[in-house]
Formats: sequence, C-alpha cells, structure tokens
Amino acid sequence: MKLFLALSLLVFSFASSAKMTRLKEVVDVKGVRDNPLVGYGLVIGLNGTGDGGGEITNTSLKRMFQKLGLNPQSEVTSKNVAAVIVTAKLPPFGRLGQKLDITVSSIGDASSLAGGTLLVTPLKGGDGNVYGVASGPLSIGGLKRGSKFATTGSIPGGATIERELEVNFDKKDSLRLSLKNPDFTTAARVERTINQELGGKYAIAKDATTVDLIIPVQYKRKVVQLMAIVENFQVTTDRIAKIVINEKTGTIVAGGDVELKPVAISHGDLSIEIKGDAGEAKPGNVYFVDKKSTLNDLVKSLNAFGATPEDLISIFQTLKRNGALIGEIELI
Repeated sequence: MKLFLALSLLVFSFASSAKMTRLKEVVDVKGVRDNPLVGYGLVIGLNGTGDGGGEITNTSLKRMFQKLGLNPQSEVTSKNVAAVIVTAKLPPFGRLGQKLDITVSSIGDASSLAGGTLLVTPLKGGDGNVYGVASGPLSIGGLKRGSKFATTGSIPGGATIERELEVNFDKKDSLRLSLKNPDFTTAARVERTINQELGGKYAIAKDATTVDLIIPVQYKRKVVQLMAIVENFQVTTDRIAKIVINEKTGTIVAGGDVELKPVAISHGDLSIEIKGDAGEAKPGNVYFVDKKSTLNDLVKSLNAFGATPEDLISIFQTLKRNGALIGEIELI
C-alpha cells in the first residue's frame, strides 16, 4: 500500500509538559480586560452600492435630517447610504480622548462600503452608557485584488473615548489572578512562586483557576509597581496531555506527554505492536515500539509505513477507547 503523510496537516509538540513562563503570560488580573462597545450608524457617500431603502435606513435618515433642522415630508431613499453596526473595544484603563480602532459592518443589503464615511455614532457598553463616539472615512482592504468582504470596513483611530471606567487600581488591597488555562498544579505553583519571591504568605490558590494576592504593606498605593514585579516572576506551568483533532481538515495537534500502554494495532495494511525492543523490525509488515512509548514514538512508526492523517485520526480514537492512550482527545 502506497500512502503518504501530509506533513502540512500535522502539528506535534513533544516538548516536556512543564516549562518556565512569565506570570503575565499565565494569568489575567480581575478587572483588567477589554470591554466591548457597539453602536448603530450610517455610512454615506457610497457610489450606488448602499441599501437603497429599507425601513431602518429610511427612518434613520429622516431622524438625522430632523436633527439638522430639516423636516422631510416623504421617505428618503438613497443607494448612497448604508445602515451599519459599529464595534470597538474599550481597553482597560482607557482615558478620555484616547483613540480606538473600530470595525464597521453592513446590516442591510449594501453591496459595498468602499469610499463611504461613517457619520457620528455613539458607542455603548453593556450597561447602556455611551463610552465612545465614532466617525470617519472607511478603509476596505484588498479592493485592488477584489475584496470578498467589501461590506465590512475599519477606521483606525476612528473613535474617541468619552467616558472612563472607574477602576482605582492603585487603591486596591488585594488582587484576583485568574489562570488562562485552569490547572491545579499550575495554580499551586503560582502561589508558591509568588510567596517565595515576596517573602511571605501573600498568595492563596482558591481553585484551579483562582489565585488571590494580598497587597503587602510596603506596596500599599504602589500596586502598579508590585504588578510590574509579580508579572515577571518565572512560573513552571503544567498542562494536560491532549490531542486535538480537526476531522474536517485532517489537522492533528498533540501536546503534553501523551503516553501509550502496551498494545497491538492493526489498521488496514498497517500493523504496530508496542512491546519488546524499540524500533525492532519484524517480518509480516509488523513494527515493534518500546513499551514505554510516547505518542512521538508511535507517530514515527506510523510514518515509517506512510500513514495518512486520516489513518492517524482513526488509530488515536481507537487507542483512546481501548484505554491504551493516556491523554485526552478533543474533536473540533
């Protein structure tokens, strides 16, 4: 059987499951995050590629004219106008006057927003308050090559922050650190590392995700300086042994120390038996792998037979069901 392995579809990581990482890459700080903003607006100046009517667009145009002191008696219809949704992210500690990048997306039947200008659009947060105001000419990428998404554009620096979120970060007496990848082992190591480096019992791991940090007396009103130190602590992270499989594309990503128990595998013309001496070839198209094998050893053996990604996916799933594969399999 002549098979080939599409290496471009396979990604394997066989490094040790534990490595040293800066704390800032491992945790998020409660309250320090982006907040989504959204608004409804109109894009004008289109070259006949707008909505060309519609109740929402017509009503919006009428209200806009009324605010400008005009009072149209009939419906206003134009192919040069498009109704859009404007989105942005309010950064943590965003301040008045700070500029934000925005994305503008058509919600009507406009065929293109190219060449359009966004009228002044209030941007609201989840609490209903206006935190920013957006406006300006749109940029549509890839037009010369024929953009496939001409109904979505962006305006770099197209919004201005008009309202701040009160955080009072420097006045906090404690901080809550949340692991980006929940893990009991890593949480315990984060607690131990912080306490060792700060010289006291300041960090307490609450669960696999949460580590509470009490602000030391010497850092009262100096929380920024404390975090600048803490976020650069080196922590030994840990991760579970897992194989992620995308059956639609044939992509396989394996990380951690995925191990195998002694097992014999037969798949089509492929035969693998995990026992005996590593790499011992036997007659009858059978290849032996050492009983202390990891996934790396198995893949090398399968590669020797020219297994395809589809073969590997099927074999991994069967090994997991058999209990011979020590690790998780996630299908996406």
